[in-house]
Amino acid sequence: MTGTLFSAVGSGSLVGFTLGMVGGGGSILATPLLLYVVGVAQPHIAIGTGALAVAANALANFGGHALKGHVWWRCAIVFAGLGSVGALAGSTLGKSIDGTHLLFFFGLLMLVVGALMLRPRRRSSTAGRPVDAKMCAMTAAVAAVAGAASGFFGIGGGFLIVPGLILATGMPTINAIGTSLLAVAAFGLATAFYALSGMVDWQLAAEFIGGGIGGGLIGMFVATRLASYKNMLNRIFAVLVIVVAGYVLHRSVGQLAGG
Repeated sequence: MTGTLFSAVGSGSLVGFTLGMVGGGGSILATPLLLYVVGVAQPHIAIGTGALAVAANALANFGGHALKGHVWWRCAIVFAGLGSVGALAGSTLGKSIDGTHLLFFFGLLMLVVGALMLRPRRRSSTAGRPVDAKMCAMTAAVAAVAGAASGFFGIGGGFLIVPGLILATGMPTINAIGTSLLAVAAFGLATAFYALSGMVDWQLAAEFIGGGIGGGLIGMFVATRLASYKNMLNRIFAVLVIVVAGYVLHRSVGQLAGG
């Protein structure tokens, strides 16, 4: 029991620390950590539990960004609302797929995320686009896609939401990060409707959340100290994601071949 508590809190701390330090993407590690470090036997339970923990940690960070004025509230509410519908659909589809196949697709997604994070980021424009039918349609489409991916794989989806918000609205990156956290929380709660099917380990989720909040505070402190090395930190994390993706694919392919 003590070993499980330590591994759950430690894994949650790692996810929170990564989110606080590099500003996104850390939640994609939640499912592999729950499976291979904490020892959750069923992929669907790891996805549901991780989604709930990610939602709680996103809400904790959202409050800080809101107090600093980083949130575009109308965009946040619209994106979270529309994306939650996609997340519910994605989580429903995800439950119908065999856990081993789901992990294989998850590993492929991690490879894509790692590759995208290695790409140099262009500076975003500080001027928002006019709110017209085209902007609303693009925002709705990006929200639905990001929400569906978030629900299907049980991830926060920040790495999809932040560039999606910038693409659809033209908002500055810092505002996209703050605004995205409400959607990340909403997507996580929608995905955690796994709980209706008994696919959330509530005690484990609490331990993971506790570790994540503490790790997030430490990560934000480190990020301020190492601000000039932000690109390097992002690249290091991208390599970590790719390495974990390789392990996930190795395990899932082995199970598929053995089955």
